Amino acid sequence: MDADEEKAVQVIEDALEEGLDLIEILQEGFAEGNREVGELFENGQLSLPELIFSTEVMKKVIDLVEAHTGMGKEKVKGKVLIATVDGDVHEIGKGMVASTMKSYGIEVIDIGREVPVETIIEKAEEYGVDIIGTSALLTSTLKEQKKLEDALREMGLRNKYKTMVGGAPCTLRWAKRIGADAYSEDAVEAAKKALELLKK
Repeated sequence: MDADEEKAVQVIEDALEEGLDLIEILQEGFAEGNREVGELFENGQLSLPELIFSTEVMKKVIDLVEAHTGMGKEKVKGKVLIATVDGDVHEIGKGMVASTMKSYGIEVIDIGREVPVETIIEKAEEYGVDIIGTSALLTSTLKEQKKLEDALREMGLRNKYKTMVGGAPCTLRWAKRIGADAYSEDAVEAAKKALELLKK
């Protein structure tokens, strides 16, 4: 919440010393503060620079967790493209999903935030991915997830990819309504759903 990088790094070091599960600390600890930061920003109680500052600290935390959890050692099980939709600056949740998927042995191509539908499809084609995952953290940007589903259908590419959606205002009902293949509430669930889709 205070975007205190020193303290954040200390938490990771303490957890390592005590032999705690870093992924769990990311999920149950850091993610909680992250959700709160996102809500404060949405309610206009936090400025964009403050949000970005928090995001930078969270990125550092995710990098540390990635470094210590031996990600990428397993055989790659498939390829996932992940992006935050156009008009949305939130990256922390997406970053957590990406690192958790990597820890499950999935190759992840993270193309960042505020990514237009056209670019998402272009990159999915370029990298030859199996799954396209999008994150929408604002109610106003949910429509971009529907736009992606529609565009894939129009281009005759819908059967080529599995699609996953997530983000605070996102629900299972929404995923079904737009025709996405999966919805997940948190990073661990997202990684498990991705593995299920890859098996199919």
